[in-house]
Amino acid sequence: MYFITKRLNIIIMKPRSFFNFSIVLLLICGCSNDSDTNENDIPAPTGMFFPQIDGNDWEVVTPSQLEWNIDKEEELYDYLESTDTKGFIVLKNGRIVIEKYFNGHNQNASWTWFSAAKSLTATFVGIAQDEGLLNINNKTSDYLGQNWSQLTTEKQDLITVKHHMTMTTGLTPHLGEFAPWVCTLPICLEYTADAGTIWAYHQGAFMLLQEMITQSSGMSFQEYSKIKIADKIGMNGNWTSSLGLNIYNSSTRSMARFGLLMLNQGTWDGSAVVSENFFNEMTNTSQDINTSYGYLWWLNGKENVVGTTTTISLPGPLVPNAPNDMFAALGANDQKIYVVPSKGLVIVRCGESAGEMQLGPSSYDNELWGKINDVIN
Repeated sequence: MYFITKRLNIIIMKPRSFFNFSIVLLLICGCSNDSDTNENDIPAPTGMFFPQIDGNDWEVVTPSQLEWNIDKEEELYDYLESTDTKGFIVLKNGRIVIEKYFNGHNQNASWTWFSAAKSLTATFVGIAQDEGLLNINNKTSDYLGQNWSQLTTEKQDLITVKHHMTMTTGLTPHLGEFAPWVCTLPICLEYTADAGTIWAYHQGAFMLLQEMITQSSGMSFQEYSKIKIADKIGMNGNWTSSLGLNIYNSSTRSMARFGLLMLNQGTWDGSAVVSENFFNEMTNTSQDINTSYGYLWWLNGKENVVGTTTTISLPGPLVPNAPNDMFAALGANDQKIYVVPSKGLVIVRCGESAGEMQLGPSSYDNELWGKINDVIN
């Protein structure tokens, strides 16, 4: 009898304890459900975010918070991986929404910007002008001397710094011939047309801008770029020389930092890095031959575009699938920094060529934006 009574006591003698346990269990379950609900219902943060200059912490916002189509995310990631992407970042008002690495790449690994660094160089020219070191309306010979090209003095004096930034120097572009195309020696810089009358993508003419900054600032271009932008926004890149090119390399996050600077019209967390006036000139049509080109920036939503391997103008916008106000730094083998002010977006893609091996814009831009739109719209 004692044994039976003892067993019954174990089962029923402490109803208060059982009741308390039940309440705790209900509270735990209730909290868990509330937490799940709150996680999905937390509104996206407002205002612009800037990551610390000397740190790697970065605020995030989820696609769900932005009410994006999360059912299409995996399709986007599969597409990126299959097109030899290395790094891909999407920022919304400075916060990371998507950060993905593929094909052996990682957050700390560097990658080459190729001609996306032209847009970075344009910003350095703007800073140099803001500082009174040069003026883009001045003759090139004011900074490089009278013997920088093969042109006669009359024709050479037509060329200004701005012509180098707008691909309208009139110098023979040597399209399809790598060595003379990248060459900056006077013997390579030949006359084809008066400055401002043709648009041709000319690497050598562009690279002279870096020499102009060196001559006018008294610093190496590497040093100038580090002091004037990299140190001010926390970029970790560096310039290296290869095959006659001065190439910029950085992490994907550093590319995103530069895009964020441009999203904020050249200002970083309240501090102007380049003047708003120059920023506006740089990211708007610079001439009427190729309306999709600013100062070394590619512009969407314009009436015509001239590609990097031709002088023929084609009607229509640069990237039909992208927002009209998008502007972009575009480099060989599909290096991309897209900036979309109307949506508060910066989108970065780095990696191997997706297929076309173009020097700047390619059909991949429109294809990729189709996949992006499936997620963000």
